[in-house]
Amino acid sequence: MRRDSLFDERIVWQGRPEVVQTPPFLRALAGVSFVMATISLCFAAVIAVALDTSATPPLAFAVWCLALGVVLLKLPRRWLAEARYVVTDTRVIVKYGPFSRSIDRGAISFARIYWNPDAPNTGDLEVVRAVPTGALRRRLRLRLPGVLAPDRVWAIIRGAEAVAPAGKGERTVGERLDEGERIVWTARSRPSARAFIPHSQREWVLLAVALFLLAGVGRMVLRGVPAIERIATIESPVPGLSIVALSFGMGLAALLMLTIASYVVYDAVIRPGLLAKETRYLVTDKRVLIQRRCEELHLDRARIVDVIEAPSRDGYRDVFLVLDGPKARAVATSGAFGELGRGPHLRPVFESVDDAESVSRILRLRHAA
Repeated sequence: MRRDSLFDERIVWQGRPEVVQTPPFLRALAGVSFVMATISLCFAAVIAVALDTSATPPLAFAVWCLALGVVLLKLPRRWLAEARYVVTDTRVIVKYGPFSRSIDRGAISFARIYWNPDAPNTGDLEVVRAVPTGALRRRLRLRLPGVLAPDRVWAIIRGAEAVAPAGKGERTVGERLDEGERIVWTARSRPSARAFIPHSQREWVLLAVALFLLAGVGRMVLRGVPAIERIATIESPVPGLSIVALSFGMGLAALLMLTIASYVVYDAVIRPGLLAKETRYLVTDKRVLIQRRCEELHLDRARIVDVIEAPSRDGYRDVFLVLDGPKARAVATSGAFGELGRGPHLRPVFESVDDAESVSRILRLRHAA
């Protein structure tokens, strides 16, 4: 077997991204940059034609936005194309050219898998280590983007490649259990309409940002109409071009702000409520599995040191799984990391379940054994 050149450890698996894509957030930023470039070109046309002054500043800004959008689209793809993934006897290593990051296999608390809906059997694998809360709290996670059969790679990392099935993303997580593994408890999240009310500080801040953007759209419309009327009274060689360019630019700017505000409201209020209703929880004799849409969380029950029940805002019960790691016990009542409220990704928490007592008893019996 080959050995890793940095750690001099035996390599048990190595790979590279099967699908190289720019992350969605960067693609969105690139789209905003292209729209800003178009708006700046419209304002440059108004300045040059109607006001008969130099349009160099808006043209320069348009070129800068265009270049930024191209960089945001192309550079991450080139960066990911150079990625290499290595699993040794004791480590998981991600290499980007001369740079590398690693995590101890024995310190991994759980894994998240994000299946790619556009590329069958591919997705991102993220391994996470539970860390102390409070002053020592920090993020310890490693992500392998675009890997083929990420659940199979996770089986290799946790040392279960001999009993794990072949990775197939179109099958549910309950259909991809290890050989001999059996389900002992299953449930779905049962939130009420209160799930669509912001819970955390992050969601309230996002909602405030959306309201600020909507106020900006209203202010832009109120001031834009008089500006267009003033432009119409200016004598210029091409008066119609000035009015069309200004109207198009201001309309595009308002549409951009409205789109961002709508997405922020969706991300802060609507999306969490919809995802909560699509979340399924499974407890097997070996693991805890959580699935919603294309996202999964895999957790070995041996990592659970305690189970805490608490009433949820929906009238049901939340079950928080307190995790443990080498020299890194996480003893917060809100799960592995002590987050307040909901987050954009799955956590080791059973939210709004109506059979919390049964699953708590099952997990505690395993811990006692």
